[in-house]
Amino acid sequence: MAYDRAITVFSPDGRLFQVEYAREAVKKGSTALGLKFKDGVVLISDKKIRSRLVEQNSLEKIQLVDDFVAAVTSGLVADARVLIDFSRVVAQQEKITYGKMVNIESLVRRVADQMQQYTQYGGVRPYGVSMIIAGIDQLGPRLFDCDPAGTINEYKAVAVGAGKDQVLTYLEKEYKEDLKEKDAVALGINALKSSSEEEGVKQPEIAVVSAGKKFYIYSKEETQKFL
Repeated sequence: MAYDRAITVFSPDGRLFQVEYAREAVKKGSTALGLKFKDGVVLISDKKIRSRLVEQNSLEKIQLVDDFVAAVTSGLVADARVLIDFSRVVAQQEKITYGKMVNIESLVRRVADQMQQYTQYGGVRPYGVSMIIAGIDQLGPRLFDCDPAGTINEYKAVAVGAGKDQVLTYLEKEYKEDLKEKDAVALGINALKSSSEEEGVKQPEIAVVSAGKKFYIYSKEETQKFL
């Protein structure tokens, strides 16, 4: 009955097919995860190089939002870029308005509102991307995810993209609270490996935000040590 031709039309069983299609687009994206450790948050993304002609430095999966806030995305890269730009503007607005560190939950809600708006107006389509937003605010380490429907949840550890289910299964078994930074990174790398046994994890991207320290992305040499 073509219930999937417009974003504003519900199917008889209460589904928005365009949103579900957007979630399928996310499942085709590269695997990414975030997890809390004792005094911070680590983000890890599997960065697959499709061609040896591509400049590797141009493929950035983990993005700086603010000094103490970072995001990693999975899905359509162009959609992710637009949402990252939007989240940076929101972060600066909050800092200028309140004159203090960005409240990460407030930031995530603004991004989620933007994504949700694109599920209820004719002539638009949902964003085909899921985001993990992590950082430090007045409450300590925070870790959220946001899907194409604009649904948000806070986690101790979370994954998005291809292989999400395998990564979450591994983390549910192995994750412990109050991990040290190096242990959290090692756990994240092992979780990624569990979802890509055939190809392996060759060039992951690793970033950390911890208490008193700004966003830091691991160098290639530091990453190789964990591999």
